[in-house]
Amino acid sequence: MHFRLPRRRPSQFELFTPKPKLVEYNGKKLPDSLTKGVRFAFINKNATVLAAKRKFKQHGKSGMWFSDALPNIASCADDICMIHSMHTEAFNHHPGQLVMCCGMQRFGRPSIGSWLTYGLGSESENLPGYVVLTAGAAARGGATLYSNGFLPSSHGGVLFRNQGEPVLNLNNPAGLPREVQRKSLDALADLNRERLKLKGDDEIRSRIDAYELAFRMQAAAPELIDTSDEPKKTVESYGTGDFARNCLLARRMIERGVRFVNIFHGGWDAHGGLSGNITNNAKAVDQPLGALIKDLKQRGMLDSTLVVWGTEFGRTPLAQGKDGRDHHPFAYSMWMAGGGSKPGITYGKSDDLGWNIAENPVHANDFQATLLRLFGLDDKKLIFPFKGLDNRLTGVGEDGKVIREMIA
Repeated sequence: MHFRLPRRRPSQFELFTPKPKLVEYNGKKLPDSLTKGVRFAFINKNATVLAAKRKFKQHGKSGMWFSDALPNIASCADDICMIHSMHTEAFNHHPGQLVMCCGMQRFGRPSIGSWLTYGLGSESENLPGYVVLTAGAAARGGATLYSNGFLPSSHGGVLFRNQGEPVLNLNNPAGLPREVQRKSLDALADLNRERLKLKGDDEIRSRIDAYELAFRMQAAAPELIDTSDEPKKTVESYGTGDFARNCLLARRMIERGVRFVNIFHGGWDAHGGLSGNITNNAKAVDQPLGALIKDLKQRGMLDSTLVVWGTEFGRTPLAQGKDGRDHHPFAYSMWMAGGGSKPGITYGKSDDLGWNIAENPVHANDFQATLLRLFGLDDKKLIFPFKGLDNRLTGVGEDGKVIREMIA
């Protein structure tokens, strides 16, 4: 099972990568040799270096570095596989999010959750195989980031809401008994099956399956989101707020056979007000994520559940304005825990200024190929024919290299 947490551009400098050299260069321009020809989203090559103001220390037997903004996640250091050499070509939000979630800067591509459910199926009869939860500001890419693309629509992500009905229009209209709805669905299924015989269109089969799943979800979804059966101590360990609740719900979904849970948490795009941005967002996610890893581990679920902190790119070592950072796709950090990933290691390294990669580069497609391999799938063989091409999550060529050092 896979649990993924794409979030919007958190600064690696304030969270994961102490760079003493930035203190030396603080307020100074970088050498022209580094910035020549580089495209930024907002700043220009005359921007000056901004040193991080957070305090860093090493944690666990692994000695993994974290800032003081993430004490709870840091306490799980020996369960985490940290990557400091991520890179991508995209330097703006939506294109970068498409690469991270769908493999390419192109609309209409299936997301990684769709590929996983396509390759592995779903273990739940009463809940979707792929669920999307949101907290904080919305992701720029919206539904394009959890689309089934050209895969059958049964593999698309299903958005669960934070208030009201778990899924929009899931409940019956007032006054419609369940037995009447059952008869209506049976009649509709008969008509759709006749149409399927005539046309042979797999989307008709997906439509039949979607109606049936929605009927079963009417009983399963309310039970899922009702956390009153959870021990008080467990609920309190996750903290409060939408992100905390989503982490707890995600664990409950995984227990019930949901294959892939995707939580989007926006609001990290600190073009200004960096210090407050980091403090507030870290406060929202640190306790829930630390609790999630520990909860999964004590239940014996972490080995079979991959938790991923993902982002489309990082932040520049250069300042935007007085106290902001621009988009930086050349070297940034991500981490994962559980699911067969190698715990307690730090893979890759950026240079002393965090500008470029110094050791072991990992492209977004390499990361995706590695995730698929952790679940027993080969990204070169998990294909879907579309418009004359054998399409893959990582493209149609040879992009995507499995990083075996990240696999336990």
